[in-house]
Amino acid sequence: MGDILRERFHLKESIVTICARDGEHIDAARESIARQRSYLEDFIGNDPFFMLTLEPYEPAEKDPPDIVRQMIETSAIIGVGPMACVAGAIAGFAVQAMIDAGATYAIVDNGGDICILNDEPVVVGIYAGSSPFRDIALEIPARSSPLGICTSSGTVGPSISFGCADAATVISEDVALADAAATALGNAVQANGSLMECFDAVDRPGIDGALLIRGEDMALWGSLPPLLRAHVSEERITRA
Repeated sequence: MGDILRERFHLKESIVTICARDGEHIDAARESIARQRSYLEDFIGNDPFFMLTLEPYEPAEKDPPDIVRQMIETSAIIGVGPMACVAGAIAGFAVQAMIDAGATYAIVDNGGDICILNDEPVVVGIYAGSSPFRDIALEIPARSSPLGICTSSGTVGPSISFGCADAATVISEDVALADAAATALGNAVQANGSLMECFDAVDRPGIDGALLIRGEDMALWGSLPPLLRAHVSEERITRA
């Protein structure tokens, strides 16, 4: 179906990998990321609390930008602050911009929070840091609508997490919801205790499935794409 183009895009805190078959689709994603970041920056400039709160947010502004509204509504479903789903929301808007430009294959990986539209099977690796669970991946069948695959970690990367998961991965057709849920799931993982009980944090409508890795332990919940062995190259990992 044609060669896949892959581009790393860095704009302030956003470090993104974009995959497409057409350079114009990559351009559309970059433009969307810049535009949505601008909307967020303007909103936060008027209300810095939006960026700081770790709890659901009540907006004073009656008509916020679409991305702000999405983050507010989505984070409230999970019970976390709106910035818990910022990376997923930006990725989702970028993929939609690619679709609007004619893409049938579009992947935006925003620091491990991924929105994917794939008209052929794609393998998405799961990186769990120093855990012995290495070179595992999800095989995503061909789809005609976007899918969110988002991962939070208490041991890998710069994101805020109050838990100790090496990887807390959530699948949802709503990528912002997957991002918020991955944050909540990661927060629920402590050094001891049942991993299966942690999934209560994401047992919400719209969440398809989830996966947890903590050291030598792994747990699966809900409906997940097939899990398989695949070499996960650290060079492909989008991170700061």
